Amino acid sequence: MPYTVDEFRALDDLGDRAELIDGIIYDMSPSTSIRHKRISGRLSTFIRNYINKNHGKCEAFEAPTDVKLNEKTVVIPDIFVACDPDNFDDQQYNGAPDWIVEIVSPSNAVHDFKDKLFLYKSSGVREYWIIDPMNEKVLVYRFGNSNVTEFYTFDDTITVGIYSDNSETLDICIRDL
Repeated sequence: MPYTVDEFRALDDLGDRAELIDGIIYDMSPSTSIRHKRISGRLSTFIRNYINKNHGKCEAFEAPTDVKLNEKTVVIPDIFVACDPDNFDDQQYNGAPDWIVEIVSPSNAVHDFKDKLFLYKSSGVREYWIIDPMNEKVLVYRFGNSNVTEFYTFDDTITVGIYSDNSETLDICIRDL
């Protein structure tokens, strides 16, 4: 039986790393590797610094921060950037963030590469990055009119698509973080 977001929230024993996707509960791995945490922490700080320096209206968040995509889906991206302050309430972001970054763990690789890819694209996320520390690769999906998919290594510099029209672009090299 699929759960609604309200039913999911009423469950007390899930902890802060469970997601609800299309009414099905997914228990995420309880602990990530140190490398995963380093990438997440350094990347989110780099993004926040860029936003602050450029007086941007967007905000960057790290897990565990809930994103409610619809009445049957709540996800916890590793990092997300949201540019509509009206979509926040006291508990979560409601709607599709502009940019989501997932950092692959061995236990959730299929989930990030397949399930979340479709979910984020169909929900209206503008840009989705999958960072794969084991293979030192980054897949970048830019949804919209072009539906571009790009492949990078940790040594490449990647321009963030949601900021590509800014006078100062946000360029990231994972190895340099």
